[in-house]
Amino acid sequence: MEREIYVSREIVGLGHNNAAKLIKKAITAALDAEGVDAPCIISVMLTDDEGIRSVNSEFRGIDRATDVLSFPLNELTAGEFDADSCERDLDTGAVMLGDMMISVPRCEAQGEEFGHGFEREVMYLAVHSTLHLLGYDHVDEGEMKKQMRAREKFIMGDKYDD
Repeated sequence: MEREIYVSREIVGLGHNNAAKLIKKAITAALDAEGVDAPCIISVMLTDDEGIRSVNSEFRGIDRATDVLSFPLNELTAGEFDADSCERDLDTGAVMLGDMMISVPRCEAQGEEFGHGFEREVMYLAVHSTLHLLGYDHVDEGEMKKQMRAREKFIMGDKYDD
């Protein structure tokens, strides 16, 4: 099973040399934990606060920077991955799960603020966003948010900080 995880930088030289490797590792862990057993494609854009603020404003009507944005291509049920209900790449047949955007400066600041550093924070944001691509949400404080937090904690293992 081949997973295509594309990580690109909106700004040349932005961020950390190991960011792409950490993101791919985190996404792979989330896909494994969620039972995604079909070839799939995810694209990740690393940007700055201005870049993510612009996209957040355009697509969500929220004119401020955030740490991560997720753009799922499918309407999936959390915890019940179904490759047959997903959009497919016409050339390869791979499931197209969607796109994510991560603000590197926000990730650096949060890693420092929470005391666990950039590496753990970028991996957490990649796991969090992958779960969004797989149908998880946390718009309210109910069961879905608890379920999503539990999955994040499980996937991150000992790297998770409450």
